[in-house]
Amino acid sequence: MGGRDRSRTRTSMRDKPIGVFDSGVGGLTVVCAVQKILPRESIIYFGDTAHVPYGTKSKQAIKKFSLHNARFLVKFNIKLLIVACNSSSALALPELEKRFSIPVLGVIEPTAEKAVKICKKKIGVIATPATIESGIYQRTIRKINKRQNKSIKVFTQECPLFVPLAEEGWLENKISEQIARRYLSFLRDKIDSLILGCTHYPLLKKIIKKAVGKRVILIDSATETAKAAREILKERNLLALSKKGRIRFYVSDSPQRFKKLGKKFLKKSIGRVECIKLE
Repeated sequence: MGGRDRSRTRTSMRDKPIGVFDSGVGGLTVVCAVQKILPRESIIYFGDTAHVPYGTKSKQAIKKFSLHNARFLVKFNIKLLIVACNSSSALALPELEKRFSIPVLGVIEPTAEKAVKICKKKIGVIATPATIESGIYQRTIRKINKRQNKSIKVFTQECPLFVPLAEEGWLENKISEQIARRYLSFLRDKIDSLILGCTHYPLLKKIIKKAVGKRVILIDSATETAKAAREILKERNLLALSKKGRIRFYVSDSPQRFKKLGKKFLKKSIGRVECIKLE
């Protein structure tokens, strides 16, 4: 292959989209961050709204759903797969990395890196039962902590009701505030930073902040994951050359509901949303 052909192939690779999946609308926080940091990149988003939430499902179910999601996105010739779901990142990432030749990026490692960097002594992690039970944040923080020779303690709390609260749009009412206080009161005086270990949780930032106290720094995965995506594409010389990227949305159920709630995540209207059934 001549130099011109190699250059043309590289350009076509750069023009391929990024694939992003989540169990529902939560992954749109990652999409929003990617659009800010990598505005030239096109994105194919899939929300598995028929099976939301993943965090209360079994390990086998989460792996199966994640594999189906990835296979669907790979059909679009994506150049990078972002697993925007914390439960999938915790339980399915090694399997996805083994199955597909493209780079696969989860949300946990970049978020843990950020937490250790800014934390003084005590990190809290709130997430779905599946993510907490996997121990992935604890192990990842310990690994990074050891590398940086810090002395950090980790406190965890399952918050399974936060996902349906976000999905229903119950973001700042008395019920959601009471649930947040019930989950988080014991963390209030124990931590200096808090990882929002689910991409749905940023929608509930106000009530979470109120429950843990103003001095606690909240860390969500979106921005750090987008930064990590930029580094991966830069290293592989795959950053897009187009002026502005486009985004396409797919869900496995309730496209109109996705559009309505997705507007809160992206802070703008969502256009066409296609509903597909995965085998």
